Amino acid sequence: MQNLFIYQLFRDPIFFGRYIIIIIGSIVIHELAHGVAAISQGDDTPKTSGHITPNPVIHMGWTSIIFLCVSGMAWGLMPVTPAKFRHARWSDIAVSLAGPVSNLILGTVGVVLAVVRARSGVTIISEEFCMMAAQINFSLFALNMLPVPPLDGFHVYSELFPKLKALATPEISMFLMFAIFSIPAVGVGIGLVSSTLIETIVSFLS
Repeated sequence: MQNLFIYQLFRDPIFFGRYIIIIIGSIVIHELAHGVAAISQGDDTPKTSGHITPNPVIHMGWTSIIFLCVSGMAWGLMPVTPAKFRHARWSDIAVSLAGPVSNLILGTVGVVLAVVRARSGVTIISEEFCMMAAQINFSLFALNMLPVPPLDGFHVYSELFPKLKALATPEISMFLMFAIFSIPAVGVGIGLVSSTLIETIVSFLS
């Protein structure tokens, strides 16, 4: 029980607060990116359902927010209606990619701000916060691009390779998601992608 994320609140409240803020903000922007992309592809569901809002409760729900505080993990949802898309395949790919790409952009901005902060000495925002935001968002990007249902990457790959759609059953999805969070190598791989992206951007800015 002592390994539950919520104990970070007592061990390191600053880390806990930063993590919660970054995760919630990143999920909200991720879901809004899906929504904006869906609207651009002819689907007004995100707008009519009231999901074009910065309110995290709308995108995550209290269950996800509470689970985040307790376990460190959370999820979000943007309702879309693929039947309304202008193009059945390419619109779905565009909408699915929008979320992970938003995390990629947020991660890049985080690294850039951290480098600027380190060089300028401006104290408005801490370098640690920026780098933490970068690491989390790059990890979210890598996670969501995995070809596993119901992640965004699966929607992209299954549109390119339609035979994969047979894997999109509740049972298979639950098993694969459990495997992702149970196999240490997956976490190591995601962390490696995040670190590599950070190092590449820092090197580019040097």
